[in-house]
Amino acid sequence: MTKYYLYILKCSDQTLYTGITTDLNRRLKEHNGAGLGAKYTAARRPVKVVYSKGYKNRSEASKEEARIKQLARRDKLTLIRINKSYDKNNQSAK
Repeated sequence: MTKYYLYILKCSDQTLYTGITTDLNRRLKEHNGAGLGAKYTAARRPVKVVYSKGYKNRSEASKEEARIKQLARRDKLTLIRINKSYDKNNQSAK
């Protein structure tokens, strides 16, 4: 079963881009390379992943993508910040 990832990228102009993929590393390379990345990110390279979360199917990932795209920028930044805090706490607990 293919796992889907929702991701948020921070672009070089500090804007945020949200998408879904089955292969996060490949998709990041596409966004930063020529050709296959989104038109939006092509003019805003380099981009970096600032948030990602896995989902068991495309439907769940797409629904969350649509929800996040409706959020205000400040709410997206809060989501990113909360996730970073969660990741740091889990790393220190290991």
